[in-house]
Parts: sequence; structure tokens; C-alpha cells
Amino acid sequence: MPFEITSPDFQDNHSIPSKFTCEGTDEIPTLIWQDFPDNTESLALIVDDPDAPNGDWVHWVFFNIPPYVKHLSANSLPSEATNGINSWGNSGYGGPCPPTGEHRYFFKLYALDTILDLTGTATKKDLLAAMDSHILDSTQLMGLYKKHLSQK
Repeated sequence: MPFEITSPDFQDNHSIPSKFTCEGTDEIPTLIWQDFPDNTESLALIVDDPDAPNGDWVHWVFFNIPPYVKHLSANSLPSEATNGINSWGNSGYGGPCPPTGEHRYFFKLYALDTILDLTGTATKKDLLAAMDSHILDSTQLMGLYKKHLSQK
């Protein structure tokens, strides 16, 4: 089977429930993966929105996830892994919050042949540079979100 990331909270190319966004509790959706390469030393996750008005908006940078970890959720983040800095300048997850229209949110998971020598100040750019030539395989899950302005 191919390396794959899924979520019980939303299907690929479908809407992300508002619970996981700025209009809800900004909770991390449950992410599940399987079938990454046997020689994987760590996993890295980037969540971003390429439809943001000023270009790519990074919602989460999370790396050095141990290969024994097969899922993430709000209540089960491995202590060995490290949160990087998102586009808000914060550490950790920030949910979808598009200013206008429907945006695409990519949950990109990378299987790496190393543990990265990065700190919690790492950005997406830093992570991509550190992963260069260490990516064994990758997969992604894409969710959609449009604000429900009548709720605010």
C-alpha cells in the first residue's frame, strides 16, 4: 500500500468542520497515516494555505515525529516532536481562517531518513531546507474551508 494520510474528521478535497478552525475551537483534526518506508527515522508535517491573499500561509510546522507514532490529534501530540513557527509567528497549530472565499488547506506529511537538527524557532522554509535530500516519501490530505460569516 502507498504512504497515505487520512482523517476521520474530513475527507480529502472536502470541507473541514468549523470545530478545527478559527470559528470553532481551533482544535487539531485527527490525522492518521500508514505505510511509510521501513527506514523512516522521523516524520514531519506542514499545514499550509496556498490561497492566502499574500501567498502561502503556514498553519502548522511539526517535525521529528517518531516513526512509532501513527496518528496525531489535539489530545495526543508526541512530546519528542517539535512545533515550529507558523505564519502568525506562533508555535503550534492555527486552524483555517480565510479572510474571504473558500481556501485549500494542505496537510503534507514527509517520511525522513533522519532526525532533524532544528529547534522550535524553525519556520516552514527552515524545515524544507533541513529536509532537502532526506525525504523518503511524502503524502498529503487537502481540506477546504470558507468562513460562515453569519456565525460571527
